[in-house]
Amino acid sequence: AQAGTSLGVGVAQLKEDMDEEYDVIVCGTGLKECILSGLLSVHGKKVLHLDRNPYYGGECASLNITNLWQKFRPGTEPPKELGPNREWNVDLIPKFIMASGDLVKILLKTKVSRYLEWRSCDGSYVYQYQEAGLFSGAKYIHKVPATGTEGMKSPLMGLLEKPRFINFVQFIMGWEDADEKSHQGIDPRRHTMAQVYQKFGLQESTVDFVGHAVALHSNDDYFNKACGPTIQRCKLYLESVLQYGGSPFIYPIYGLGGLPEGFSRLAAIHRGTYMLNKGVDGFVYGDDGRVCGVKSGDEVAKCKMVICDPSYAEPNRTQVQGQIIRAICILGAPIPDTKNQEGKPAMSCQIILPQKQLKRKNDIYVMMISHAHCIAAKDKYVAIVSTVIETPNPEKEIEPALKLLGPILQKFIQTSEVRVPVTDPSKDGVFVTASYDPSSHFEDASTEVLRMWKDITGEALDLTVTPDDEDQ
Repeated sequence: AQAGTSLGVGVAQLKEDMDEEYDVIVCGTGLKECILSGLLSVHGKKVLHLDRNPYYGGECASLNITNLWQKFRPGTEPPKELGPNREWNVDLIPKFIMASGDLVKILLKTKVSRYLEWRSCDGSYVYQYQEAGLFSGAKYIHKVPATGTEGMKSPLMGLLEKPRFINFVQFIMGWEDADEKSHQGIDPRRHTMAQVYQKFGLQESTVDFVGHAVALHSNDDYFNKACGPTIQRCKLYLESVLQYGGSPFIYPIYGLGGLPEGFSRLAAIHRGTYMLNKGVDGFVYGDDGRVCGVKSGDEVAKCKMVICDPSYAEPNRTQVQGQIIRAICILGAPIPDTKNQEGKPAMSCQIILPQKQLKRKNDIYVMMISHAHCIAAKDKYVAIVSTVIETPNPEKEIEPALKLLGPILQKFIQTSEVRVPVTDPSKDGVFVTASYDPSSHFEDASTEVLRMWKDITGEALDLTVTPDDEDQ
């Protein structure tokens, strides 16, 4: 889009668009904002969507190689051997999508899935150091067993532990909220997850990979809380694995930037107005204290409600909850010791380094994708390491993860604040999304979108997928 134009519309039209009154103005084209603007447009709301950047995606954008260098090494050129721009789409916020998760249900329900092509992730790994044996070298990463058969072969557990793990997996897969028989005496609201592990006699090392690499908790805070949500998380993981095998994750060809773009197309089809390269200079409030407009330069677009990411909100609306480090690494080969189901080197994978293994408070995540997903030049791979910063030297914190990657051709380090909303949107009509966490999947972001939808509309979003939706 041209400077301050709405999908190629001229300046006179632009002024007219800004003079109108909207039900909702959305600021920022990150994934969460785009899902909400798409859904609201489909439900008949008149939506204006603004972004100060000349591209879609906000924090979730996928950058070509020139833009990547511009962002991290302004004034320098990428090496010629990395190939042309058209071959690169590097995600700034790396995340896989859970095959049976809420984001996929939203994509199917809205039919945005028709704009995207997917590939499944080759494997999910967990870091657990095992000393060298008589006939083998030291091992650092192990495939997360996703089936009973994989469980029986997994070096993560001893011979006696394996049947206990299989009993636990069968318990999770058989769990039905409405069928008390399937609960085997466990009360999801009263019993803690620690008690569930105890019931099945699982060892500490098994508990570690189940909690972090299956339930995908980023620390051990869940341990002494009600077990219901963790059982659901384990069930979601195992059901997602059954969709494609190998791993529970899928990823869109050409990068995550396609997701916000897909929801933007959905909104545009339903008469949503988009303006890229349009600065936001503040919100306007009525005498009743409720938001009634958004200011850009000397123009004000009128509205009844605003949805925005933390970078557009007044500082008092959000609180800093910590900082995240992300290291984007370009590799010339796959991560050593990662394999696909045929035993060949993995084209994509996730590695989780549980906090306990590294004597930390938060897990470290590694996500690798490659030329197989059309996000890098031929025979090039992109690995992104993310975690919550715990010390004054964040680069040292991610060293154990960087060591797993093999030779690194190029590395870009980014640190960012995690901001969460603290004001009550029901009082003034301003709904602020939270910053993205360092986890390697979108489930928490989808949960937030569904919660916001309910706060905005007063109703839960119907995610029932019909056979017609499934065809997409």
